[in-house]
Amino acid sequence: MFKNTIKASYKGLIIEPAIVNFAAGRILTKVNTPFPQAKIETYIKYRLFHIKPAIEITTKLFRKHYKCGRCLNDQQSKFIHFDCAKCDQICTYCRHCIAMGRIISCANLIAWNGPQPHISKNHEMCWDGTFTKLQARASQELSDSIAAKRQHLIHAVCGAGKTEILFTAIYKALKKGLRICVATPRTDVVLELFPRFQKVFPNTILHALYGGGPEQKGYPQLVLATTHQLYRFEHAFDVMIVDEADAFPYTFDSALQKAVQKAKKPNAPVAYVTATPSEKLLAYKEGYSFIPKRYHNFPLPVPRFSSLWNYEKQIKKEQLPTKLMEWTKQRLASEEPFLIFFPTIDLLEKAMPLFQKLHASITSVHAEDVNRKEKVMQLRNAEIPGLLTTTILERGITIKNVQVAVVGAESSIFTASALIQIAGRVGRNAHFHGGDIVFYHHGITTEMDSAKEEIENLNELGFGGEL
Repeated sequence: MFKNTIKASYKGLIIEPAIVNFAAGRILTKVNTPFPQAKIETYIKYRLFHIKPAIEITTKLFRKHYKCGRCLNDQQSKFIHFDCAKCDQICTYCRHCIAMGRIISCANLIAWNGPQPHISKNHEMCWDGTFTKLQARASQELSDSIAAKRQHLIHAVCGAGKTEILFTAIYKALKKGLRICVATPRTDVVLELFPRFQKVFPNTILHALYGGGPEQKGYPQLVLATTHQLYRFEHAFDVMIVDEADAFPYTFDSALQKAVQKAKKPNAPVAYVTATPSEKLLAYKEGYSFIPKRYHNFPLPVPRFSSLWNYEKQIKKEQLPTKLMEWTKQRLASEEPFLIFFPTIDLLEKAMPLFQKLHASITSVHAEDVNRKEKVMQLRNAEIPGLLTTTILERGITIKNVQVAVVGAESSIFTASALIQIAGRVGRNAHFHGGDIVFYHHGITTEMDSAKEEIENLNELGFGGEL
């Protein structure tokens, strides 16, 4: 009855495939589309969009309670009241997701209510790699969990080949006509994965969604997205995969976790993929795959600790600490690419000119750097010798034969999981399975000890007997 009513309501209107492809599964503001607002208003008039309040307002204990219809934030401290020139009233907006455009209480959100896009089952998987025994088992276990619509956790060390494990399960889901999202907290991981997935699934419309990303055409049955982009989706995906599920800010932001649940269809399975799962993920897993060693069957490089007393004072006085300078000179002499992690952007920027005295092409990246994609590519292509970085590159990046140093490993930002991920950048290539990972510190912390102990334990599990 409802479908017939909808069909009758837009009789005579030619629905543009581009609008269907863009809007299906999304929740939007009227102005947050690549189409003229007048056209969107016409589709609303024909009831091709469902309308819902942008800010839901209820009363609890005689006080107004606000909830964002896009990001589902309900922390009252993150709602701001202001004099609205649009409606000449006191209105409210959600500060939590304001980076994606302001959501105000006198406006509405729209969700597609019309015919659905064409779903293709004509997909191809072009991957000629071979699985290890552990990878093959994990791949089958993931496929079984997706088929059974149950939650699954892939717990695999850095460099175990987690991305390759996803390929078969995704391919099987695509062949069934399902829509899949691979979400991750970090833009850099999306940028790293996108060309790999394009190569493996050449016949599949694939979109990469991240802040500042380009507009893309067609209806994507496979979406790679930052978890923030999931605010713009609702009941869109048949399969949800959260890669790097322990990464900041996902683990610390309940709204991002709600966004994952909102973006998937009600009964769709969620698979979590990480080398450093939280206790919560380990406790609530349904399906589980564990891989304690890398695909190339060599141990994980174990970090070494080296004191770097008063490094901040030295750098602020425009002096590069001797140990750090000698380590960098050795990398340059050996022509080994390197990453040097810093706890803050401020310290990184003060250190930059000191490193450039050693080699003018050494540069830096951080979260606000719009050219970080290009700089990582330059390092990968040996166009620059090394990068200074914040934790933005702690995961999702693979550079052949890269050597890694952490400056200020005792800083609170370097948690055990962050240090394990940073150490995991080293030795990922079968031809360069070793390498140096050094934690320079002004005092050893329990987080540093925990990271080293966990890596040693994983090596013992991986090589202590047949799994």
